[in-house]
Amino acid sequence: MAIKKFDLVIFGATSFVGEILTNYLYEHIGLTRKVKWAIAGRSETKLNKLRDSLGEGAAKLPIIVADSKDEKALSSMCKKSRVIVSTVGPYVLYGEALVKACAENGNDYCDLTGEAYWIERMMLKYEDLAKTTGARIVNCCGFDSIPSDLGTHFLQQQGKSKFGEFFNSVKLRVKTMKGGASGGTIASMAEMVIAAKADPALRKAMGNPYILCPQQHSYSQRQVSIKVPEYDTDFASWAAPFIMEAINTRVVLRSNWLLNMAYGDDFTYGEAMLMGEGTKGRLSAYGLTAGLGALTVGMVIDPIRNLLNKFVFPKPGEGPSPQEQLEGHFDIRLLGKNKDSQQLVVKVTGDRDPGYGCTAKMLAQAGLCLAFDLAKGDKEGGFLTPAAAMGDLLIERLNNHAGMSFSVLD
Repeated sequence: MAIKKFDLVIFGATSFVGEILTNYLYEHIGLTRKVKWAIAGRSETKLNKLRDSLGEGAAKLPIIVADSKDEKALSSMCKKSRVIVSTVGPYVLYGEALVKACAENGNDYCDLTGEAYWIERMMLKYEDLAKTTGARIVNCCGFDSIPSDLGTHFLQQQGKSKFGEFFNSVKLRVKTMKGGASGGTIASMAEMVIAAKADPALRKAMGNPYILCPQQHSYSQRQVSIKVPEYDTDFASWAAPFIMEAINTRVVLRSNWLLNMAYGDDFTYGEAMLMGEGTKGRLSAYGLTAGLGALTVGMVIDPIRNLLNKFVFPKPGEGPSPQEQLEGHFDIRLLGKNKDSQQLVVKVTGDRDPGYGCTAKMLAQAGLCLAFDLAKGDKEGGFLTPAAAMGDLLIERLNNHAGMSFSVLD
């Protein structure tokens, strides 16, 4: 294989998350011979402005101009770099040409999509090609779904070490979370709602927890999802639906399948938000559930969605302020139980706004992990998950360089 000019390229560097990621990467590794990287996007003017904002030392940071629809430019970019990191969403609108180019050219690739139906579509089109060329396509390398997927991986490794077997039941509970949404995230949600509304078959597929697994996936247990408030006796707290479960569950179930059903064909997984004990917790759980329901209805009805987009939601390119990102955080707990009723709880935390400050660091470290920790012979090509592709290697990076922690609770 020819030696490539760059170890990784950040595509969509001028997007909201892309700018955070670029700043983090420049602060984290700078410009050295050890790591050769570049920023890319459709606007040379915006790329130059971003580079200038990094400081005088960044003047030599390479820039690549490529539009998300320009297959020739994307292929040229792929030929220059070993790994492509993409922040360009909604991916259903802007992501396919780059995935195709990576699959054709054998590039490793990671993104932060939460669009399960789009991932399924890409797998059907390009997985065989990616396996042939050795391209490792790793979606969902942000807050959705690294804490869930790697948290489950970490829990399972600890359970295997302590009890000699994996847990066949895992539940994730969000204890605390503080952060805001960006215009890009809202746009992705809107595209999913519009697509589901227009296509009943797609709407049904979106509700399938095994959408990212083959039809003959061999799971034997029905997955239970919290749709209404309920009291969780394991955590002694009222629990409410967690909006990210719609993607996280699908990724975790695919990881188990990619790992040859290591957690068992009777493995079950679910997520929820902890709202507290007593009357206050109960009211909070019902309040959050009602709010999520109202948001869903508002996104489905065109006039209401248009008003929300105009007067409430942030515009594309907008999102939490730097101060809000610094003040953000998350604390997630995962409980595993095995067939012998033995159990263990682990904690996954992040020190920034989960959707942007932390997500940017997760995605950057995933790209670096693919570039430097995972030799081509270590994992075959295809559509992988963070846990199945990188596992402990990425957990170590996140612990050491991304303000995250994975730990066992007594």
